[in-house]
Amino acid sequence: MRQAGRHFLQIPGPSAVPDRILKAIGQQTIDHRGPDFAEVGLKALNGMKTIFKTEQNVFIFPSSGTGAWEAALVNTCSPGDKLLMFETGHFATLWNKMARKIGLEPEFIEGDWRGGAEPDRIEARLRADTAHEIKAVCVVHNETSTGSVSPVAEVRKAIDAAGHPALLMVDTISGLASIDFRFDEWGVDVCVSGSQKGLMLPPGLSFNAVSERAMEHAKSVTMPRSYWDWHDMVGPNQSGYFPYTPGTNLLYGLNEAIDMLHEEGLDNVFARHARHGAATREAVRTWGLEVLCARQGQESGVLTAVMVPEGCSADAFRATTLKHYDISLGNGLSKVADKVFRIGHLGDFNDLMLMATLSGVEMGLAMAGIPHESGGAQAAMQYLKETTNQRLAAE
Repeated sequence: MRQAGRHFLQIPGPSAVPDRILKAIGQQTIDHRGPDFAEVGLKALNGMKTIFKTEQNVFIFPSSGTGAWEAALVNTCSPGDKLLMFETGHFATLWNKMARKIGLEPEFIEGDWRGGAEPDRIEARLRADTAHEIKAVCVVHNETSTGSVSPVAEVRKAIDAAGHPALLMVDTISGLASIDFRFDEWGVDVCVSGSQKGLMLPPGLSFNAVSERAMEHAKSVTMPRSYWDWHDMVGPNQSGYFPYTPGTNLLYGLNEAIDMLHEEGLDNVFARHARHGAATREAVRTWGLEVLCARQGQESGVLTAVMVPEGCSADAFRATTLKHYDISLGNGLSKVADKVFRIGHLGDFNDLMLMATLSGVEMGLAMAGIPHESGGAQAAMQYLKETTNQRLAAE
């Protein structure tokens, strides 16, 4: 039976695509070798530098974020190289598994999935690596499976304090354009991201931001690479072109997304996400449930992972909420499968959309028989009203 009204896609990505971006993507495809394409390509390449906050190279691949993970590794490593990775959640674990599959030797610092990477533990391990066998430190900026944010700038300070030459590689697939990220200022060497989260596009584009140091390092490594080779991209990119067929229509959408982000202002985008994250946590606390991220100050503005009471099924709750209220919520992954549900509050998203989302969750909790206290949506609304009044008073 047809359900009236819009579907609420409240997973933590892919996020809903705004009409402006859909309209841009719907333009007629042009010749990617022709003279008109240079303007499209250059706008996208230069525009993404402003989103990463870098003056360095940004490469755009027609792939999911997983492809950009691989590009980061094969351009900076030789077979058998040692890496240091931190277990922040499911996606850090998958990046670790990829490294093993392609012949690298990652060391995984064990985490509890309730916070970001811990700089002091990274520093201690690097200090012990007196032979400098570890070639790179890899961390996830915004762990999509847990709703925790790693302090990337502090990780760079930890590497420097240890006097270690390891590259810093960061996955900000779900963080970019939603929470603050500063490639140059934070001393990142390689960054990985994707189109389907804060950039508000469908899946299909991925990105590597690359420091001069990492570009130089890439010249001497021996990992086999072809499709992902950064150096093949440099020449064509200088004039707005690519060494193979790009995702032309997604690039149209990307250029529109970059315009939209700057029209709002990146700092305003980050503040909006942080505010919606805080309002969501007010709702969760009022329901008497627990947020998976347990470290204050590391909670994400992109999503909130919520733990269900022991003996309850998060997946059964999600299915009930989808059936009765037409809202899609993120599932728990691997270690937290069926133990958490994830509320996405990212992308082109406002206060009314958040209130509808939280109302749907609260009704779903009741429908699914999840023990909770009522009033969570009301608590979030009160938080939004108060913070709006504070902002208006400051203006």
